[in-house]
Amino acid sequence: MEHKNSFSASYAAAGVDITAGYRAVELMKQHIARTRNEGCLDDVGGFGGCFGLPISGMEEPVLVSGTDGCGTKVKLAILMDKHDTIGIDAVAMCVNDIICVGAKPLFFLDYIACGKNIPEKIATIVSGVAEGCVQSGAALIGGETAEHPGMMPAQEYDLAGFAVGIVDKKKILDNSKMAPGDVVIALPSTGIHSNGFSLCRKVFDIDNNNPELYIPREELGGKTIADSLLVPTRIYVKPVLALLEKVNVRGISHITGGGFYENIPRSIPNGLCACIDKASIRVLPIFNVIASWGNIPERDMYNTYNMGVGMSIVVPADEVDTALEILKAHGEDAYVIGHIEAGEEKVILK
Repeated sequence: MEHKNSFSASYAAAGVDITAGYRAVELMKQHIARTRNEGCLDDVGGFGGCFGLPISGMEEPVLVSGTDGCGTKVKLAILMDKHDTIGIDAVAMCVNDIICVGAKPLFFLDYIACGKNIPEKIATIVSGVAEGCVQSGAALIGGETAEHPGMMPAQEYDLAGFAVGIVDKKKILDNSKMAPGDVVIALPSTGIHSNGFSLCRKVFDIDNNNPELYIPREELGGKTIADSLLVPTRIYVKPVLALLEKVNVRGISHITGGGFYENIPRSIPNGLCACIDKASIRVLPIFNVIASWGNIPERDMYNTYNMGVGMSIVVPADEVDTALEILKAHGEDAYVIGHIEAGEEKVILK
């Protein structure tokens, strides 16, 4: 193992075990190796991650970046002592954003802050990060694990990261061509993804580890509330990249915090409105449970959660069938939820 001579008894007495950090890195390496792609130039462990830009064939390459975390979903992962999927969420929240610009993810770096560095736990968290990178085609080229004794309890941690992608400037998605009559397609979510957990914590009394969280429920197909909430965020990168090659996509929205009312307007130009047919939305059971338990008004639900729609895509009406075929060929059970018309509200649910 590297760093054989690196040990500080004084630092360890203050709460930071630097040798645990080295052990964690060694345990991570098998997971990181899964994510290597043609751009990787070195191994993890240096002061910076190096990556060769794949710009062949591009006239004017543009780098696109995105950063995010998993919010208070981490709290539930800690309570359940399940750490192998939260990393998928961290990657998904970044790569799903940059694909909305039309960019292909290249690499990802993570940041884990913890009360105490337990190498096996950190490596398990990173295994989820690596899985998210594999799903999106991004390389995990570095990161940081920071031990923060005194700032957070020993068992707690937080996870965030950032992704960088690339797109030819002429292929950056341009919603100026969106027009009345265009169609809005939904890509189904796997659950509540990584947003709205502060409300979930209140509704389900998660902070007090409510025993009701762990009871299998018929309305959830036999799953518990805890398991349903912890399902990782779906990563849409590969299906959307395939779609962009064949269809004139006019706008993409990643449905995150703020739900339909905040996110769909971000891809709609002024003077147009996305008219969403609520009856067409395939609402997942977990959202009905949240609304029922918390007595949450319908509008608040659509203004907080994705309600079963992880991403919305606007395409010309004459390309809808082709778009649906491509998406379904890549594992997405996509379907139509609305259309574009003239208007100033940008999104209407009716």
